[in-house]
Amino acid sequence: MSEQSLWSVFVNAALVNNFVLAYFLGICPFMGVSAKIATATRMGGAVMFVMLVSSVCAFLIHHALLAIGAPFLELIAFIVVIASTVQLVEMFIKKMSPALFRALGIFLPLITTNCAILGLALFQTNRDYGFLQCVAFALGAGAGFTLALILMAGIREKLALAEVPEVAKGSAIALVVAGILSMAFMGFAGLAA
Repeated sequence: MSEQSLWSVFVNAALVNNFVLAYFLGICPFMGVSAKIATATRMGGAVMFVMLVSSVCAFLIHHALLAIGAPFLELIAFIVVIASTVQLVEMFIKKMSPALFRALGIFLPLITTNCAILGLALFQTNRDYGFLQCVAFALGAGAGFTLALILMAGIREKLALAEVPEVAKGSAIALVVAGILSMAFMGFAGLAA
């Protein structure tokens, strides 16, 4: 088991090694849902929930498969757990908030293929985290994902009011902003323990 403290695991996942801005995982929802802060916040919450459930299940699956001598089944088991969790989240959001369901559109079912969630399961098993470290890692990764979405959405909302040259409008300016945010997060590299 890794010797890192829970706080170190959380900060490392949220800031230092942010899944979106450092590992470039989960770029599709990052670019697609970050036009409005309200939508970005809700998408971040959905991803954080899926990450937490997937992390706990991945921990249990990893140890169960090691116990029976079948660690080669981990990847397929992780994918099944992630897909099932996303289906539950999708049904819940559709029932509780149809407006949010429509606002998230295609990006909600695409959480299933969000490589950040699969990366979370693979990273935590490769790092040999204990159960509480897995929970801290999932919460940190989810918080970092949500933070990146909200920052991007806030900047994009401000850019909608600014005079942007015609050649840079749309995806071009969004990619420039994403690159600048990524460089800004590199400043947290000194926090790694």
